[in-house]
Amino acid sequence: MKIYKESLDTMLSIVRDYTQQTTDMEIERRVYDIIADVRTNGDAALKAYSDKFDGVSIEDFKVPQAEIDAAYESLSDELKATLLKAKENITEFHSREIEQGFVDMDTPGIIRGQKVIPLARVGLYVPGGTAAYPSTIIMTALPAKIAGVKEIVMVTPPQKDGINPAVLGAAKLAGVDAVYQVGGAQGVAALAYGTESIPKVDKIVGPGNIYVATAKRQVFGQVDIDMIAGPSEIGVIADDSANPVHLAADLLSQAEHDPRARAIMVTTSEKLANAVSDEVERQLKLLPRESIARPAIENNSYIAVMNSIEDMFTVMNEVAPEHLEIQLPDPMSYMSLVQNAGSVFLGAYASEPLGDYLGGTNHVLPTSGTARFSSPLGVYDFVKRTSFTQFTKERLEEVATHITTLARTEGLEAHARAIEVRFEK
Repeated sequence: MKIYKESLDTMLSIVRDYTQQTTDMEIERRVYDIIADVRTNGDAALKAYSDKFDGVSIEDFKVPQAEIDAAYESLSDELKATLLKAKENITEFHSREIEQGFVDMDTPGIIRGQKVIPLARVGLYVPGGTAAYPSTIIMTALPAKIAGVKEIVMVTPPQKDGINPAVLGAAKLAGVDAVYQVGGAQGVAALAYGTESIPKVDKIVGPGNIYVATAKRQVFGQVDIDMIAGPSEIGVIADDSANPVHLAADLLSQAEHDPRARAIMVTTSEKLANAVSDEVERQLKLLPRESIARPAIENNSYIAVMNSIEDMFTVMNEVAPEHLEIQLPDPMSYMSLVQNAGSVFLGAYASEPLGDYLGGTNHVLPTSGTARFSSPLGVYDFVKRTSFTQFTKERLEEVATHITTLARTEGLEAHARAIEVRFEK
């Protein structure tokens, strides 16, 4: 891995250069055309794209419930137990996020409040291709269920040998109401606008490739989305007390996701930096997905050696990583220094994959530096808030002049008259 030993200002500049995202206009145009085609031609467009991109001819997009039930029953007892444990932990954590509305009646004659309303229908995008992601299903569906969403539908790319039973089994376990075999930008378009077979939704959540991410960005406004997810990333803050073998393994756990993934470590120890770099290379050669992880490590990843703990956190806050491991003694004591991170893993035994699968926290997280202003997926993403107000005549009269003053300041005479007309004799 590249090792930098620079001043704080220089290192912050290097971080910004790595984080800089560019828009691929060719992909933008292709996705725009796909979305327009699906809006116009519905199922016919979806079938054509399935043939073209997936090499699969689809007649009925909806997976029969009997097939979903059979898939769950076919899972090994070990996998069922694992999924059930993940469901238990995720449910326990996210149940604490449930929001309550409120009514403010502290002032006689005035009632104000907020009502929390679950979304009616949510769409889950679940990637297909070379890997199956049952964990993504439970991470996205369960918070929606806890929020009270009435209907959850899922799209996932069709496979020549059928959808992986682990994916269908997880969908059943998580309470997904319908599964459709459609992927890519066309799957996002189907969820956003609806087709003859697939209902339109209020919000689309879940990760995907650059075409999926671009499509989500383009349909935003027609529907809500969770975030524009970029390649996976991990940040590690460590000192000499950390085990370099463990650190290297954790860095590679994210590098194997995508050739564009980022694995970043910041340390005060040059000795540790060199040891981790060597260990990454050793472990990299043993990985089944070396061809994916190697370009991520060589092109997008690095180790920064800084002078102090404070500088380490300053650099990492600039990175704003999706996942952040703090492998320092008494790691909880450093949480006050964390400003920008999707999910934080404290200590030697909170390895990042714990959060990916079973810890209870969500693994749908802000990437590409967006943890500066974005949050992990949660129950709060599946509700909307409606405010309400009631004033008596007397209370309105007390503030009427203030309202009309502001209205006329803004040149909105009708606003002012709508108040004054209530007090005309």
